[in-house]
Amino acid sequence: MSAAALAGLKAFWEGLTPQRLAGIDAVYAPEAYFRDPFNEVRGIPELRRIFGHMYETLEEPRFAITETILEGDRAVLIWDFDFRIKAWQPGVTRRIHGLSVVRFGPDGRVTWHRDYWDAAGELYSQLPVVGPLMRYLARKMA
Repeated sequence: MSAAALAGLKAFWEGLTPQRLAGIDAVYAPEAYFRDPFNEVRGIPELRRIFGHMYETLEEPRFAITETILEGDRAVLIWDFDFRIKAWQPGVTRRIHGLSVVRFGPDGRVTWHRDYWDAAGELYSQLPVVGPLMRYLARKMA
Protein backbone atom coordinates (compact mmCIF):
# COMPACT_ATOMS: atom_id res chain seq x y z
CA MET A 1 0.00 0.00 0.00
CA SER A 2 2.80 2.49 0.74
CA ALA A 3 4.09 2.45 -2.86
CA ALA A 4 0.62 3.40 -4.09
CA ALA A 5 0.32 6.01 -1.31
CA LEU A 6 3.70 7.48 -2.28
CA ALA A 7 2.69 7.63 -5.95
CA GLY A 8 -0.53 9.40 -4.97
CA LEU A 9 1.33 11.89 -2.79
CA LYS A 10 3.84 12.61 -5.55
CA ALA A 11 1.03 13.19 -8.05
CA PHE A 12 -0.77 15.45 -5.58
CA TRP A 13 2.23 17.74 -5.02
CA GLU A 14 3.34 17.85 -8.64
CA GLY A 15 -0.19 18.67 -9.78
CA LEU A 16 -1.12 21.02 -6.95
CA THR A 17 -3.35 23.95 -7.83
CA PRO A 18 -5.62 26.09 -5.64
CA GLN A 19 -8.54 23.95 -6.84
CA ARG A 20 -6.80 20.64 -6.03
CA LEU A 21 -5.97 21.90 -2.56
CA ALA A 22 -9.61 21.28 -1.64
CA GLY A 23 -8.92 17.53 -2.01
CA ILE A 24 -5.92 17.44 0.34
CA ASP A 25 -7.86 15.16 2.69
CA ALA A 26 -7.56 12.38 0.09
CA VAL A 27 -3.79 12.21 0.76
CA TYR A 28 -3.48 13.61 4.32
CA ALA A 29 -5.11 12.15 7.43
CA PRO A 30 -7.52 14.38 9.40
CA GLU A 31 -4.99 15.15 12.16
CA ALA A 32 -1.85 15.10 9.97
CA TYR A 33 1.17 16.94 11.35
CA PHE A 34 3.18 19.26 9.06
CA ARG A 35 6.33 21.25 9.71
CA ASP A 36 8.62 23.35 7.53
CA PRO A 37 10.92 26.32 8.29
CA PHE A 38 7.90 28.66 8.54
CA ASN A 39 5.01 26.55 9.83
CA GLU A 40 4.11 23.88 12.32
CA VAL A 41 0.48 22.82 12.06
CA ARG A 42 -1.84 19.90 12.60
CA GLY A 43 -5.03 19.03 10.74
CA ILE A 44 -6.58 19.47 7.31
CA PRO A 45 -7.96 23.01 7.90
CA GLU A 46 -4.49 24.27 8.86
CA LEU A 47 -2.86 22.51 5.89
CA ARG A 48 -5.37 24.16 3.57
CA ARG A 49 -4.71 27.52 5.22
CA ILE A 50 -0.92 27.49 4.86
CA PHE A 51 -0.92 26.15 1.32
CA GLY A 52 -3.72 28.52 0.36
CA HIS A 53 -1.53 31.35 1.66
CA MET A 54 1.23 30.09 -0.65
CA TYR A 55 -1.04 30.84 -3.63
CA GLU A 56 -1.84 34.30 -2.24
CA THR A 57 1.82 35.35 -1.99
CA LEU A 58 3.49 33.44 -4.82
CA GLU A 59 3.01 33.26 -8.59
CA GLU A 60 2.94 29.84 -10.22
CA PRO A 61 4.37 27.77 -7.36
CA ARG A 62 5.36 24.33 -8.68
CA PHE A 63 6.89 21.27 -7.07
CA ALA A 64 8.97 18.83 -9.11
CA ILE A 65 9.80 15.68 -7.18
CA THR A 66 13.09 14.41 -8.51
CA GLU A 67 13.58 11.33 -6.34
CA THR A 68 11.68 9.24 -3.82
CA ILE A 69 12.81 6.67 -1.28
CA LEU A 70 10.32 4.34 0.38
CA GLU A 71 10.88 2.15 3.42
CA GLY A 72 7.85 0.60 5.06
CA ASP A 73 5.44 3.34 6.05
CA ARG A 74 8.06 6.11 5.67
CA ALA A 75 9.19 7.96 2.57
CA VAL A 76 11.57 10.70 1.52
CA LEU A 77 10.71 12.97 -1.39
CA ILE A 78 13.50 15.10 -2.86
CA TRP A 79 12.13 18.12 -4.70
CA ASP A 80 12.64 21.43 -6.42
CA PHE A 81 10.17 24.21 -5.74
CA ASP A 82 9.93 26.95 -8.38
CA PHE A 83 8.00 30.16 -7.72
CA ARG A 84 7.89 33.93 -8.17
CA ILE A 85 7.20 36.31 -5.28
CA LYS A 86 4.21 38.53 -6.16
CA ALA A 87 5.34 41.48 -4.01
CA TRP A 88 9.02 41.50 -5.00
CA GLN A 89 10.52 41.03 -8.46
CA PRO A 90 7.50 39.06 -9.75
CA GLY A 91 9.27 38.40 -13.05
CA VAL A 92 12.11 36.49 -11.39
CA THR A 93 11.63 32.74 -10.96
CA ARG A 94 13.27 31.35 -7.86
CA ARG A 95 14.06 27.77 -6.88
CA ILE A 96 14.36 26.05 -3.53
CA HIS A 97 15.84 22.56 -3.26
CA GLY A 98 14.54 20.49 -0.40
CA LEU A 99 13.24 17.21 0.86
CA SER A 100 10.24 15.95 2.72
CA VAL A 101 10.07 13.06 5.14
CA VAL A 102 6.59 11.58 5.49
CA ARG A 103 4.87 8.76 7.34
CA PHE A 104 1.79 7.02 6.07
CA GLY A 105 -1.06 5.74 8.22
CA PRO A 106 -2.73 2.35 7.75
CA ASP A 107 -5.18 3.87 5.24
CA GLY A 108 -2.32 5.19 3.07
CA ARG A 109 -2.78 8.85 3.98
CA VAL A 110 0.05 11.00 5.33
CA THR A 111 0.03 11.34 9.12
CA TRP A 112 3.37 13.15 9.52
CA HIS A 113 5.20 15.45 7.08
CA ARG A 114 8.43 17.36 7.72
CA ASP A 115 10.10 19.57 5.11
CA TYR A 116 13.80 20.34 5.22
CA TRP A 117 15.31 23.16 3.18
CA ASP A 118 17.76 26.02 3.62
CA ALA A 119 15.59 29.08 4.30
CA ALA A 120 18.62 31.32 4.96
CA GLY A 121 20.62 30.38 1.87
CA GLU A 122 17.85 29.84 -0.63
CA LEU A 123 15.27 32.44 0.35
CA TYR A 124 16.32 35.06 2.90
CA SER A 125 19.62 35.79 1.16
CA GLN A 126 17.67 36.88 -1.95
CA LEU A 127 15.42 39.40 -0.17
CA PRO A 128 16.20 43.14 -0.36
CA VAL A 129 16.78 44.13 3.29
CA VAL A 130 17.64 40.77 4.85
CA GLY A 131 19.70 39.46 1.93
CA PRO A 132 22.82 41.62 2.30
CA LEU A 133 22.91 40.90 6.03
CA MET A 134 22.56 37.14 5.45
CA ARG A 135 25.33 37.15 2.83
CA TYR A 136 27.59 39.20 5.13
CA LEU A 137 27.02 36.79 8.03
CA ALA A 138 27.68 33.79 5.78
CA ARG A 139 31.01 35.30 4.67
CA LYS A 140 32.02 36.04 8.27
CA MET A 141 31.18 32.53 9.46
CA ALA A 142 32.97 30.78 6.58
